[in-house]
Amino acid sequence: MATPLSDTEFLLTESLRGFPSGHAPVTSDHLGALGLKPFDGLMQLPLISLDLSAFDANTALMMRYVGEQGCAIAPHAKTPMSPALARRLVAAGAWGTTVADIRQAVVMMNAGLSRLIIANEIGGRSAARRLCQALTGRTDVEVFIFADTIELVSALAAEWNGREDLPRLGILPELGLARGGARDVAAAAAIADAVFAHETDRLHLAGVATYEGAAATADPVETGERIDRLMRMTAELFGIVRTRVGAERPLVVTAGGSVHFDRVVKALKPATDTDGRTALVLRSGAIFFHDQGIYERGLSALDARGGFSLGGTPVAAATAFQPSLRVWAEVLSRPEPRLAICGMGLRDVAMDQGLPIPLSLYRDGRPIAALSGATVSKLNDQHAFIDLPDGADVAVGDVVAFGISHPCTCLDRHRVLYGLDDHQGVVTAFPTSFG
Repeated sequence: MATPLSDTEFLLTESLRGFPSGHAPVTSDHLGALGLKPFDGLMQLPLISLDLSAFDANTALMMRYVGEQGCAIAPHAKTPMSPALARRLVAAGAWGTTVADIRQAVVMMNAGLSRLIIANEIGGRSAARRLCQALTGRTDVEVFIFADTIELVSALAAEWNGREDLPRLGILPELGLARGGARDVAAAAAIADAVFAHETDRLHLAGVATYEGAAATADPVETGERIDRLMRMTAELFGIVRTRVGAERPLVVTAGGSVHFDRVVKALKPATDTDGRTALVLRSGAIFFHDQGIYERGLSALDARGGFSLGGTPVAAATAFQPSLRVWAEVLSRPEPRLAICGMGLRDVAMDQGLPIPLSLYRDGRPIAALSGATVSKLNDQHAFIDLPDGADVAVGDVVAFGISHPCTCLDRHRVLYGLDDHQGVVTAFPTSFG
């Protein structure tokens, strides 16, 4: 009889990207013993890797920041959809875990994560029934959910009515400017009143929620004005909710993605500090992975407004946080002097916020050089077209490490994320659960 796997390991086989062809299956806990590296010629490419030192350094940096600011963080798990990494963040000090929908919540609960924010509306009456079914018997978890209609509140209240086998559900009326969320304070306050009217020992008005990132535009001045307006509305709604529930109830105010979290802290922390019984919970997720694209640009803008500091001293977040993800692919063809075609395409890497960036070249299991001057000009389904400078020493069979832009839409193309040590050796692997 096969030995059962522990709750922290999973089985890798040759059907998964990266794992060597013809090799017997290996559990993630024993993967490091194989001595693999993404450029060793043994691993099936393309694959995606996580620099564990960079990820842990980013984690320590963000946890220090939220600690010094006196707020909390529930990292958004939609970025890697990896319960193992979500647990790693909670162990490092995260207040809880954020998810985007009911299925993601189930994945995280099944992995033992017990405090969740569903940072989204879920739908109507059918969705309320599905949430009820997902949470039946899970009285040991703590769940918060966004609501921007009275209809959803009524549907949730109907499902929770009289049920002792459901966990306590905290409803967070959401304000928004460009995605979900009530569009003004009066509408959000009406939702809060509806929750309060339906309260039981299992369902309660838990605070307020918003997401500032959707309010951003291409104009940084306009973006700042829109986010500031949204934060003022959120603070006003919070005051209304506090008056409604009384002075003693602990509440949650949640906002803050990976680019504008400084504006959230600056605007909302005074109100939550004055209140004294409210946690300001950020939901940044991609910042723990960082990138060489959209988040590097976003944190550069944050630095320009002096938004990140540690120990009271401004710190350049764009360089303090380290890109931790790379996609590795083999050169398949050199059909022209200034063109290399790699086996990596739209099925393997994101391009919604910018094309991947060639970083470095490897040959025969050894690093050769940085690929300065090389750029990806386009992607097909499974091919990347790299424009090379004159005289570039790039050969068929070489391996290229690429940086990425937008971790959220890159990781969801992969079932396995390979963890690398400081010598780029594979020491573990994290399964993803994108469905």
